[in-house]
Amino acid sequence: MEKKYSVAIYPSQDVIDAVKKLKDYLETKIGWYNSKNSTAHITICEFTIEHSQIEIHKQKLLRICDTFIPFPVYLDHFSSYENSGAFFIAPNEDSKNNLIPILKKTQEVLKPLKLKKSEDPHLSVGRKLTPENLKIASQLFTTIAIDFLCCEMVLRELDPVKKQFFVIDTFSFGSNPQPELVQGSLF
Repeated sequence: MEKKYSVAIYPSQDVIDAVKKLKDYLETKIGWYNSKNSTAHITICEFTIEHSQIEIHKQKLLRICDTFIPFPVYLDHFSSYENSGAFFIAPNEDSKNNLIPILKKTQEVLKPLKLKKSEDPHLSVGRKLTPENLKIASQLFTTIAIDFLCCEMVLRELDPVKKQFFVIDTFSFGSNPQPELVQGSLF
């Protein structure tokens, strides 16, 4: 049976709680909206595969995460994508430059899958907002300064009934960087 999966970075619990407060406050102003109930996260990619195939990809995620070194992420401003109605919290330049290689390397190991990739790391507050609601959000929320240690990624599975992803596995960063060019092994 085919299932939809998402690979993401979850911030610390205090950041998750702070973003939930923002989302709840936004709901009091504009009503229900897409992403309202989604746990704060930075999407790496999404894909749909046969459930029987997921273990192979878990192993790939385990191996790639072992090579990543934890680093702090600073989220210091709000932004939006007008075309998709997304309103989000964005990382500063240094954090963005540290996150992009994580996104790219993770997407690379999952390359055989038909990935829906994220190229621009961010924490969504709301998605598919109307232009009016996007304007309200950007007037409500003008300054932010939150940070967390990026030290793991999660694999989530979509609950087709609740239309929400739930975590099925967590992969800690192992701080074991591999030489970039490994041509093959001797054994």
